[in-house]
Amino acid sequence: MKNVLVINYSQTGQLSDVSAQVVVPLRAAGHSVHVETLVPETPFPWPWPIVDFVDAFPECVQLDAPPLNPLSISADRQFDLVILTYQVWYLAPALPMTAFLKSPEGKRLIHGKPVITLVACRNMWLSAQETMKQLIAEAGGLLRDHLVFTDQGHPLATFITTPRWVLTGKRNRFFGLPPAGVAPEEIRGASRFGRALADALNCDAEKSAAPMLTGLRAATVNPRLALSERAAHRAFKVWSKLIRFFGKRGQWRRRPMLLVFALYLITLVLTVVPLSLLLQWVFSPLLKPRLERLKAELELPSGSQEFNLEKYAQ
Repeated sequence: MKNVLVINYSQTGQLSDVSAQVVVPLRAAGHSVHVETLVPETPFPWPWPIVDFVDAFPECVQLDAPPLNPLSISADRQFDLVILTYQVWYLAPALPMTAFLKSPEGKRLIHGKPVITLVACRNMWLSAQETMKQLIAEAGGLLRDHLVFTDQGHPLATFITTPRWVLTGKRNRFFGLPPAGVAPEEIRGASRFGRALADALNCDAEKSAAPMLTGLRAATVNPRLALSERAAHRAFKVWSKLIRFFGKRGQWRRRPMLLVFALYLITLVLTVVPLSLLLQWVFSPLLKPRLERLKAELELPSGSQEFNLEKYAQ
């Protein structure tokens, strides 16, 4: 029997549903799983009022997370594996996960431990995962696998469905667009990772440096979106520093700059992102070698191959 720690924070409950599908097979195989839910001292609302939503942007990007309530477990408790489940806010890890990884308790819990990251979000998760890699390495954790669950529908459709869900709590079909969030069948399919992980733990695979969840379509990257995301992340770095110059989170004096940023963000979504995708499509023959290399690099460590899907399918 192995001891597994799952660190979870989910505003909507969707991420909890995904992680639960992974946990059930682990427990069924006899492994001990402790699920620790992160609770910020000041909870983030759901759905998010527009002002609060935009006001969280600078601190997300600058990794300046508010404190959490104390964990329910000792930071000295020993685990064989840690699974970090996180959301993406403004191309960065959600603030509660950032707070955990930067806290003394979080660092002690994952130091020297194999770590699996699991994200459920829109299709832009690459910058957030690069940040997660950095924070995990700084805490002394050893990243083994990365699992990705993205919202259903075309990327351009999610620019409408996801903000609608965040700001109103409504995720149903909307003007012909698909429901917001990860498709139910994809959530149920997360159990394949639990079954594969149970087998890996039974063989002490977590003690090796190799990924444990290859061949299960763990992380599929659209390299064209990756180029747009990298450009947006660089812009977010500049905007977040500028807004923080005018005041701290919650202060009225920085709200005019937040309004300017919100208008910039809407303009970015409506013009720059579609134009970037169009240009990449036009020049795709020239960009193909670079995009293929980028895809292979960003899908590490677990990859998008499917050679183990049949073995661990329901």
